[in-house]
Amino acid sequence: MLDKSKLTGADISADFCGCHLQSPYILSSGPLCYGAEGMIKGHEAGAGAVVTKTIRLGAAINPVHHMGTVNQDSLINCEKWADSDRLNWYENEIPKTVAAGAVVIGSVGHTLKEAQAIVKNVERAGAHMIELVSYTEDTLIPMLDYTKEHVDIPVICKLSGNWPDTVGTARKCLEHGANGICAIDSIGPTLKIDIEKAAPEMLSGDGFGWMTGAAMRPIAMRYNYQIAKENPQLMNLYASGGVMKADDAIEYMMAGAMGVGVCTAGILKGVEYVEKMCYDLSKRLAELGYSSIREVNRAAHPNFPSEEHISGLKFHFTAFKEDGTTKKCVGCKKCETVCCYDARKLTFPEMTVDMDKCRCCGLCLDVCPTGALTAELAPQTEKDLALAQKSKDFYELVK
Repeated sequence: MLDKSKLTGADISADFCGCHLQSPYILSSGPLCYGAEGMIKGHEAGAGAVVTKTIRLGAAINPVHHMGTVNQDSLINCEKWADSDRLNWYENEIPKTVAAGAVVIGSVGHTLKEAQAIVKNVERAGAHMIELVSYTEDTLIPMLDYTKEHVDIPVICKLSGNWPDTVGTARKCLEHGANGICAIDSIGPTLKIDIEKAAPEMLSGDGFGWMTGAAMRPIAMRYNYQIAKENPQLMNLYASGGVMKADDAIEYMMAGAMGVGVCTAGILKGVEYVEKMCYDLSKRLAELGYSSIREVNRAAHPNFPSEEHISGLKFHFTAFKEDGTTKKCVGCKKCETVCCYDARKLTFPEMTVDMDKCRCCGLCLDVCPTGALTAELAPQTEKDLALAQKSKDFYELVK
């Protein structure tokens, strides 16, 4: 259980759609939120809010083997919506979770007919917000219009990265009165084949599934940044997609999110892992110089380039820590391995780089596990500026 006295760094509480959350972590709609028991565990671990599994007119019937791993930090699934009756959610699961002190977001899908039958009951059950989820924008907007007319609690629209204009859909949702936006839902359809059986691992009707976890984070990150940039007054944006640790949450918040969904990390590491993420977030924010979630929100926006930056990198290699004897470089030579141009050589405690071969791609910096190898942008030379202009001229030529 989260011990708030151990949050010794920054304040990680967040305000979202009029609710004060104990943390920005929102336990997303999925297996961990199968019912009150799972949602309460998430709340006790430190989740600021919990989202029910998506409630529909009928309970889901899932095929066998509907979840599998993709590498070590992502999942593929063909799991459907809530597999218990909607009346059970109104009468038991939502009220029990609210009584335990959790902020509950009721997920409702996927059609206008279902929204008409469900949203008022979700509100009566005690949910603090409603999250609408659908397969298409054409369905989502009418669901939103109906819901806003018939409930008094905040309404969040969950968007898909599979749509042709997700950022445009966010704008339409806000124009139609959405109180908040969640970006994005799982990516798909995707496919994983079991090579021992020469068959799809997912036993859905077509063998396809949907991807969640770290693999989708850069996709979701881009959408969250664009939505936040286009809607500077939007504070009720929460990101969903591959938050596996505190630094991932901070990255999303710097892109513009106020809250961050957690699902795959909790599945793979246990929902109790949210507690560690809370402590880590408080500590890490303080280390970066932030005292609150509000301070870090959109922090990266002023630093986005308006055009390509062409220059060199000035590398720095630190073989030992400040005591002069403890190694900072562990000699893994990953920096050498990933250099496609054979520009870098490490013979501990010396490192050399042939700048005539080096393209300054920066990959060597990203793979260094200890920060022994760092770099800063070198001042732009006249040659760099000339190359930048040449690049611009090329793009104009091929338009």
